[in-house]
Amino acid sequence: DVQLQASGGGLVQAGESLRLSCVAPGFTFDDYTIGWFRQTPGKEREGIACITSSDDNIVYTDSVKGRFTMSWDNAKNTAYLQMASLKPEDTAVYYCATILAALTFYCSERGLDTLPDTMSYWGKGTLVTVSS
Repeated sequence: DVQLQASGGGLVQAGESLRLSCVAPGFTFDDYTIGWFRQTPGKEREGIACITSSDDNIVYTDSVKGRFTMSWDNAKNTAYLQMASLKPEDTAVYYCATILAALTFYCSERGLDTLPDTMSYWGKGTLVTVSS
């Protein structure tokens, strides 16, 4: 079983930065897709960034391109989401998730919208609130 632990959320002002972490203890799988997602009340969970084991390409949804940076530290089994220039519309509960397969189609600009449906393991969310 894979367990994910997301942390780092909080209250910030617009324009500030925040870094989220997602630890996956004992994660030693060769094939994987790891993603960051967010959800606001009344809306579906949105895929915002992802990476697969097949290459080093990280995909972002348009609304966070240039502001958010995802990284995966294999040695620490930790995914990060560095968020800069935060906006009030970034306010959401943020989640990390994974599936033990390299889903290159879904971890792509075209497939990112449906990536949440493919994930097998989800961490508990961490709330990010951006005040104006």
